[in-house]
Amino acid sequence: MSPTNPDPAAEPVVIRDDEKSRYEVWLGDLLAGFTDFHADARGRLVFDHTLVDHAFGGRGLGTTVVAGAMADVARRGETVVPVCPFVVRYLETHDVPGLSIAWRDGRGQEEASA
Repeated sequence: MSPTNPDPAAEPVVIRDDEKSRYEVWLGDLLAGFTDFHADARGRLVFDHTLVDHAFGGRGLGTTVVAGAMADVARRGETVVPVCPFVVRYLETHDVPGLSIAWRDGRGQEEASA
């Protein structure tokens, strides 16, 4: 990643890249970060890693990419298994309407309220 001149005025855009099994956050034509996922044996999306390039640090892009990913997963009717600590913290502190969450720590399955 490591861009040389990130545009400070560019608006972040979150996209899903199924070939790479991740959601990406872009600033203009620069990839700023991503959150990885893979489907488990039950078809649930396990989010296990989130990364934002240091050149884009301090802009809240980790939150932007995870928020966009969770909203999209909810719209698609898929279930999230949060493993990445950043994704876990995000879901503990943010309501995502319609999102089905399968917690690995025994909290069980829950669906966020609308």
